[in-house]
Amino acid sequence: MRGSLDEKLKMELKTLIVEECDLADRIAVAEIDDEGPLFGSQSKLGLDSIDALQISIAIQNKFGITITDSKEMRRVMTSINAFADYIQPE
Repeated sequence: MRGSLDEKLKMELKTLIVEECDLADRIAVAEIDDEGPLFGSQSKLGLDSIDALQISIAIQNKFGITITDSKEMRRVMTSINAFADYIQPE
């Protein structure tokens, strides 16, 4: 099953992001839109490059996936659905 169809995986990703980036006081996990941007001016989360580094380390620790290319990282971290599909392509 593709990651974007796996509600459990998407909830794990949202929780990981909220916890790793200390967002619990700003946004609830349930408020994060699956298709909404994770970074940039239109993001509800207000994440920056330091957050991206924290998230990538947490993803490596939790899922054993390493993303070393910055362009690939930006593509993967565009939304929860894109992130989930990268982690679980099928």
